[in-house]
Amino acid sequence: MINLLRSASRVSAVLAMLMYFNTFRLLRAGPARPAIARDYFFISARVMRLLILLCGLLLGLGIAQAQVRDFDRITESGILRVALYQNFPPYSYEQDGQPRGVDYELAKALAEGLGLQLEVMWAPPGEKLDDDLRDYIWRGRVTAQGKLADVMLRVPYDRDYAQMRNELGELVNERVVMFGPYQRERWQLAFDRRRLPEVPSIVALRQHPVGVEVESVPSFYLSSVQGGMLSQETRHYPTPKLAFAAMQGGEVDAVMALRGEVDWLLHEANDPQLALAENAYPDMGRQIWEIGMAVHETNRQLAYALEEQLENLILDGSLERLYARYGLRFEKPEQYQ
Repeated sequence: MINLLRSASRVSAVLAMLMYFNTFRLLRAGPARPAIARDYFFISARVMRLLILLCGLLLGLGIAQAQVRDFDRITESGILRVALYQNFPPYSYEQDGQPRGVDYELAKALAEGLGLQLEVMWAPPGEKLDDDLRDYIWRGRVTAQGKLADVMLRVPYDRDYAQMRNELGELVNERVVMFGPYQRERWQLAFDRRRLPEVPSIVALRQHPVGVEVESVPSFYLSSVQGGMLSQETRHYPTPKLAFAAMQGGEVDAVMALRGEVDWLLHEANDPQLALAENAYPDMGRQIWEIGMAVHETNRQLAYALEEQLENLILDGSLERLYARYGLRFEKPEQYQ
C-alpha cells in the first residue's frame, strides 16, 4: 500500500510538471495561444483535483487496511471468524440458505470448544492458494470492509508448500502459519458398472469417456498419462457435480475428482450400480496429501488453542462420525495414525 501511494504521488508530480510546462509553452507561442492556454490550464487543474482525490482514496484504503485480531481480542468478542471456501460441497456450501458441509460443522465445533460463536466468511476460490491466504488471513480484501478471518480451513498441510519461495528467494507465505492437519485427501475414480464392469487399472478406461472438472489435476493427468492414451476420452465439465450428473445421464462412463467429492456424490445418488475404483494412478506424482488450517503468523496462540480442540475431536471419533454423516470416508492425518 505504501509503495502504491508513493507511485501515485510520483505520477501526480510528473503530470503536474508536464501540464504547467505545456501551459507556459502555449503562452509563449504567440498572441493566438492565450485562450488555448487558459482552457488547457483549467483542464489541467481539474485533472490535478482528480489526482489529489485519488491519492486521498488510496491513503484512506491504506489506513483502513484490515487488522489481525489476536487471541485476546477474539475471546473478548465472543466470535471466531472462519474463512470457508464458497460453494464447495461436501466441505462448505449452502443449502436452502443454511450453511452445510464437513468444514462448516468442524469450524462450528472448534468455535464451541473455545466458548465462541462461529462467524463464516465465505471465500470464493482465487486463482492460487497464495491469493486466498493473502485475501483472508494477512492483507484482506477491499470488499471485506476491513475484515480478516481469524483462521482458514482446507489449507494443504505441506512443508514444501509452506517453505515455497518466489523468484527473489523470499518466502511466499511468510505471514501465514499452517497447522492442524485434520484429514488426508486423495484422488478417486467412480464408474457406472452398467457400462464399465470394473477398473483394475487406468488402461480399462480406454474407449470409455471419463468426466473431470475443467483445468483440474484429473483433467491434466488423464489428458497426458501414458502418452495421451486417454486424451480423446476425457470430457470436461465446470464442476465435479456436473461431471457426475453426466455419468448418471450416460454421457460418460466414469468420473475422477477428489475422494471426498466422489464419496459425497455417490452417497447422494444412492445407486448400487455406481462404484468406486481402487486402481492406482501411475506417473501422477503425489497422490495423498493432508488438509489443515492457517492463521496469521502472529496468531500462534490461536493456532495452539484450535489444535487442542481438533485433537480431541479426532481422538474421540467425533470427526470421523461427522464425515460419515455426509457419506465420506475419514482418513486420519499421519500424526494420529
